[in-house]
Amino acid sequence: MLESGSGRDSGMSLETLNSNTQRTSLSSGSESICSTSFSRLSFDLLPSSSPESLSIKPHRSSDFAYTAIRKSGLTFRDFHLLRRIGAGDIGTVYLCRLRDSSSNELLYDDNTSFYAMKVVDKDAVALKKKSHRAEMERKILKMLDHPFLPSLYAEFEASHFSCIVMEFCSGGDLHSLRHRHHRNRFSLSSARFYAAEVLVALEYLHMLGIIYRDLKPENVLVRSDGHIMLSDFDLSLISHAIPAVESSPDISPDDPPEFTCTRPRSIATPFACLSKQLFRSKKVQSFQSNRLFVAEPVEARSCSFVGTHEYVSPEVASGNSHGNAVDWWSFGIFIYEMVYGRTPFAGPTNEATLRNIIKKPLCFPTATPSSALEMHARDLVSRLLNKDPSRRLGSKRGAAEVKSHPFFVGLNLALIRMVTPPEVPGLRRQKTTPLGNGSRSSSRQQPASSFDYF
Repeated sequence: MLESGSGRDSGMSLETLNSNTQRTSLSSGSESICSTSFSRLSFDLLPSSSPESLSIKPHRSSDFAYTAIRKSGLTFRDFHLLRRIGAGDIGTVYLCRLRDSSSNELLYDDNTSFYAMKVVDKDAVALKKKSHRAEMERKILKMLDHPFLPSLYAEFEASHFSCIVMEFCSGGDLHSLRHRHHRNRFSLSSARFYAAEVLVALEYLHMLGIIYRDLKPENVLVRSDGHIMLSDFDLSLISHAIPAVESSPDISPDDPPEFTCTRPRSIATPFACLSKQLFRSKKVQSFQSNRLFVAEPVEARSCSFVGTHEYVSPEVASGNSHGNAVDWWSFGIFIYEMVYGRTPFAGPTNEATLRNIIKKPLCFPTATPSSALEMHARDLVSRLLNKDPSRRLGSKRGAAEVKSHPFFVGLNLALIRMVTPPEVPGLRRQKTTPLGNGSRSSSRQQPASSFDYF
C-alpha cells in the first residue's frame, strides 16, 4: 500500500513525486536508479512466483485488491503500467492495474484495483553494492501482516529486473499532508492520532524483531481511508525479540520529566479494550493492571550509519553502535515535527544538523505549553529524545512504556483503526498517462514488455 513523497524509493504517491522539500537518507550512494542512461528497459519474462505461494494475510482478507491479485499466477504482462510514481536509491515504483494478458483488457475497471509495482534493476543495485538492501525489504514485506504496514501481493523476475507488487496508497504521505496545513503543522489532536497509529505499527515491527531505522513523515503514507501505512524497509535491521510479561513501573523514575504531568490513575494494558466478561477463567481475570506485555529487540546492535539526517539518533550521529532505541528517538522527532512544523535539531547543513543532534539541548518554540495536551506532548518528546539511549523512553520495554504515557490517554490503541482519521482523502482521481505512445485509451493498448524511464 505504498505511496510516499520521499526522495527515496518509498516514493509512491501521485501527488508528492515532485516535492522539492524532500529529505534523503544517510546511507551511501544516494544516486537514484532512475538516473541511469537507459531510455527504455526491455523485459525477457521469467517464471513468476504465484500469489498463492505467498503466505496468507488475514488482515487483507477483506481487501478487494488483494483478493483479485491472488486469483492467478502473474507476470509482468498481467499488469498495465499507468505512470511512474516514485524513484529512489534501489528502485523505481509504477502505478499499475491488473489486465488480461491475452486480450489486453483491464480486469477491473474501478478505483479499487490500483497497485504499486516496485522495479529493482539488479545489475545497477549490485554495482552500488546495495543488493542486500533490496533483499532485506523483500524479506520483511513477506513477514508483515498488519493494518498499518504494507503487504507483498506478488513478486516475479523479468530479465535482470526484480518486481514486487504492493498495495497502493492514494492519500500521499504525512510530509506533503502537513505542508497543506496552517503553519505546516497538524493540530495536537491530529498529531496524536497519527503518532498513535505509528506507535502501534512500531510495536508490531519490534515484536517481530525488526528495527525500522527510517521513520520520517515521508515514509508514513496515507491510505484512501485516512489511516497510515509505513513504507520503505530497505534500511531496516532484523534481530529477535523475546516476549515477556513484566511489571509496569512509572515512566523513567530515575529521569525526572521537564514538565510536571498528572499521571493517570490507571495505566492501559494490552487487554484494556477487552471486557472481563470475555474471560471465563478466573486465572485470566486476575491479570494485574500493572503488568505489561513486552516484546522488544533489546539485544540488537548495529554499527551501520543509516537513516535521515534530521531523524538519526545521537548514537548514530556520533558513529557508535545502536539498537532498538533509535526507533524511539525517531518517534520523538516525528511527534515534534507533526506538532511544531519542523524538526528540533535541523541546521543549515547536514554536518551542522548532526552536531546539533549530539550536543544541542532540546528546546521548544515557546517557553510554556498552551494546553494540557501540549504539555503531555512535550513531556513525551522530552523522554523520547533523551540523548542517552539507555535512559530513553521505550529502550527497555518498547511500545508498552510509550503507550502508557498521558499523551495517549483517552485513545483506545487496540482499536485505533476503528477511529475516524482527521482527514479521509479517498482516492484522488488524477490524470494518468499510460506508458508507451501516450494514448489515453488504457484498455486497448498493445501488449508491451518494457518500461520507459522518464
